[in-house]
Amino acid sequence: MSCYSPIDVPVSGEKPFTDYSRWRLTYTEDGGHIWKYLKTDEECQAHPQSLIDRYWLGLPLNLPALPRATDAISGARNALSFLKKLQAPTGHWPGAYSGPMFLLPGLVIGSYVTGATFKQEERLEIIRYLLNRAHPEDGGWGLHIEGPSTAFGTVLNYVVLRILGVSPEHPTLVKARGTMHKLGGAVAVPAWGAFWLSVLNVYEWDGNNAVPPELWALPHWVPFHPHKWWIHCRNVYMPTSYIYGVKWQHPENELILSLRQELYTQDYYSIDWPAQRFNTAEIDVYTPISTPMRILYPILSAYDQCALPPLRRYALDVCYQQIVYEDENTSYQNLGPVNKMMNQIVRYIVDGPESEAFKRHVQNRADFMWIAEDGMYMAGTNGTQLWDIAFIVQAIVESGLGKEEENRECLLGALKWLDICQIKDNPKHFENDHRHPTKGAWPFSTRTQGYTVSDCTGEGLKAVLYIQEHVPGMPKLISDRRIFDAVDIILGMQNPNGGFASYELIRGPEWLEYLNPAEVFSDIMIDHNYPECTTSSITALAIFRNHYPNYRSKDIDRTIQRAIKYLHDSQKPEGGWYGSWGICFTYATQFALESLSLVGETYETSIYARKACEFLISHQREDGGWGETWESCEKIMWVEHEKTQVVQTCWAAMALIYARYPDPEPIERAVQLVISRQNPDGSWPQESVEGVFNKTVTIAYPNFKHSFTLWMLGKAHHYLAELRGTTGTGKKSANGHANGNGHTNGNGHTNDNGRAH
Repeated sequence: MSCYSPIDVPVSGEKPFTDYSRWRLTYTEDGGHIWKYLKTDEECQAHPQSLIDRYWLGLPLNLPALPRATDAISGARNALSFLKKLQAPTGHWPGAYSGPMFLLPGLVIGSYVTGATFKQEERLEIIRYLLNRAHPEDGGWGLHIEGPSTAFGTVLNYVVLRILGVSPEHPTLVKARGTMHKLGGAVAVPAWGAFWLSVLNVYEWDGNNAVPPELWALPHWVPFHPHKWWIHCRNVYMPTSYIYGVKWQHPENELILSLRQELYTQDYYSIDWPAQRFNTAEIDVYTPISTPMRILYPILSAYDQCALPPLRRYALDVCYQQIVYEDENTSYQNLGPVNKMMNQIVRYIVDGPESEAFKRHVQNRADFMWIAEDGMYMAGTNGTQLWDIAFIVQAIVESGLGKEEENRECLLGALKWLDICQIKDNPKHFENDHRHPTKGAWPFSTRTQGYTVSDCTGEGLKAVLYIQEHVPGMPKLISDRRIFDAVDIILGMQNPNGGFASYELIRGPEWLEYLNPAEVFSDIMIDHNYPECTTSSITALAIFRNHYPNYRSKDIDRTIQRAIKYLHDSQKPEGGWYGSWGICFTYATQFALESLSLVGETYETSIYARKACEFLISHQREDGGWGETWESCEKIMWVEHEKTQVVQTCWAAMALIYARYPDPEPIERAVQLVISRQNPDGSWPQESVEGVFNKTVTIAYPNFKHSFTLWMLGKAHHYLAELRGTTGTGKKSANGHANGNGHTNGNGHTNDNGRAH
């Protein structure tokens, strides 16, 4: 296969390895996006490169300078002027989703061992991406793009470059190999790395701790049955256990024999593989293997050696059927890129390379492959479509700019896409695959991917209500019945302690976290409650109640009350809330204070809100902004970033506005900081990564620098005017929620549960 043959590439990836003027972003009906490379001049002329293409490729846009913003609303207006240019013809906003450095290895190794190929242009830009992402000092790669070099990242990305044909004598690989060996070589990779290397046949299965497929054949009442695990965990370990159960490996060839020599500090054939099962480089370990797992693993390994063939076959069949359900439920998109590539291997093993299932898998790889200024990588999902559009819509409407005629087309396009994106039925294999209901939900990305997410459903519902109820002349594309379906989904996702998790109700006991087999991640065994998910869910219910006061009103009241108690209980002693999906305390505290504002809990009326505001004020910098690094998520404590971050500044300022912080000065300073960094065309430059998951992995939300800036500036304009007594339009609540729904909280304040002006 030519895409895996030896290739000479430049020492540096600074300049593109392909002609960037030939890349085009194409769209599917459900909002998916796929990059294509046009090879002929005729194709390029027939399909001119769009501004959206150029923006995401990092090419010059040559847009005229806008009048410089002098206050919050003019900054918001400039922001929207730019943001409308990035809206796709489908109505959504495409976006990159980079950060993790363990996704490309799955894509390339999974493709190589199954005979799936890459286009030459894809191959070149993947190589270039890894050259550009090598650590500038030691030449390795980390768990994510902002982290230090690890054995996991360095070994697997080294392997990717070798598979794609880069010589072991290339300067990048020579330097990386030195770092790899200092970290202990490939024997020191964590469990996920050992799995991929074993599939490639450059690491022995005996070096892996056992993941027997018989786990999937256990009775469902067993408290640690995989169906009680977090959805990402169970969907990854489903194909993992199948492949482990058959000990499948790619046949030996020249490359594999060479890698067996390159990856290790000792002779490959002299390695004591069982002794490597708990051998992980110190830099890679965030969650040490627990004592219960150190006891359980030898038992599982002993069982694996004497597994009864009929029972093993039955377990493999059960596991395989679950994989088929996942494939068919998601049209072979799968929940995410990790289990997507693992499922592709299983379908190759069982169904064969000529099967329709395998071909669908190979074709759908393109949904995850994104090209950016620094090359091509595998994204964290098939996009962030719903997540971005929901925030952008709310930002436009809450700023007051949504009422202007020139922005009507933008919002109408967004509404049409939200209409398409809502999931209208439960999955095909709803019960057999142990899935949470999806009818009425909005997903994180596209309807085809098809997973309910609590906060995405909440934010999607809010966006729909904002457009249909608060933008004059908008059609009602999403019926009352479908809105009720979304409400039913949200009401069904609250956990007993009042909080909301991510994809479904928490199914397993907390002690299952002691069985975490992945050293590099935390909190992966079960779903957990999150302040962010809780706020998105209950604010949607509150806004819905403002427009539909008679639908399940008692259930909604009870849900909100229980959620507020959860937020009270989960506040940190310092005053903030820990963010599990964004960095970190600024992110979650913004969401939490939005929730508290629903029941009239503000700086003046609530000790919780006051403590949170004081916490944020204590971290505001001299320049008026805020900045915390991803290490806040890892260390569960505020860690200052070396630079102020615009997006985090917006989160903190919005939190103060939600809480009706009485002093305008901190908010005014934040506004000035954000405006000072705005580009002449209305955009903002990319700063540090905004998102995180499982405490250790950063992931980028590059559209946040457009949505939350617009949102904060618009909200600040209205709130600062109110503080100065210059509104002239009747009193508005500080958080932008419209007054007058008739609900009263325990403090005697009228709740503000609709948010459009």
